Amino acid sequence: MSFPAVLHAEWIKVRSLRSLVGSLISVFLATAGLTILVCATLGRPEPDSADFVEPILFSYYGLNFGQMAALTFGAIAMAAEYKNGGIRVSLGAVPNRGLFYAAKLVMIAGLVFAVGLVTSLTSFLSGQALMDEGFGIGIGDPGALRAVVGCAFYLALLSLLAAGLAALLRSVTGSMSVLVPMFLIVPFVVGDVSQGGSAADFLPDRAGQQILLLHPEGPLGAWSGMAVLMVWSGLAVGAGWWALRRRDA
Repeated sequence: MSFPAVLHAEWIKVRSLRSLVGSLISVFLATAGLTILVCATLGRPEPDSADFVEPILFSYYGLNFGQMAALTFGAIAMAAEYKNGGIRVSLGAVPNRGLFYAAKLVMIAGLVFAVGLVTSLTSFLSGQALMDEGFGIGIGDPGALRAVVGCAFYLALLSLLAAGLAALLRSVTGSMSVLVPMFLIVPFVVGDVSQGGSAADFLPDRAGQQILLLHPEGPLGAWSGMAVLMVWSGLAVGAGWWALRRRDA
């Protein structure tokens, strides 16, 4: 089968599963919805808040919730193949495992990037518009466009990380049992244990979210932080490919 044909087959799988469609919708609702709610309520960060000098980051208040939906989408899109032996049917239709894996990853990342771009732009424009006069910035201001596009890349890379881990573990539950603590608990624990919290800056979420800061602090900048996230995602994707290539379906 050609790559476009396999890619089309993956698209049919995504749109046929309500859990996958719901996860994509949740990326938008959780990120943009919560951001609009908070910005409409508060208008601007508190003067003594760290976000006060980071108006872009304040427009992404709901990102920490939306990213969990992106992780869920990546994990389900990959691990659902192993439920009830569905992977055997898929590999029977596409015996070339490299082609199968690549098409699935492209579909996962592409859909999350597209939804993430709409989500990011909506969050930024609505968040800045709802902030008190004098505190918001425009899309043409320095760092704004970088953050809008970078947020979409951030979510897409997270979905790839989840997909790679799901291919390795062959389980949505197993994948999320690793990812949820990794994103909700580990950064705080590592930050408390390590001196100055420098080790926590190299975790996937902390590193990737540097792209949303006007003035990144710590050892990583906007693009170096994104590069660290790419390494995390690349390792997960590589581990998933190893498992798919070496194990029986």
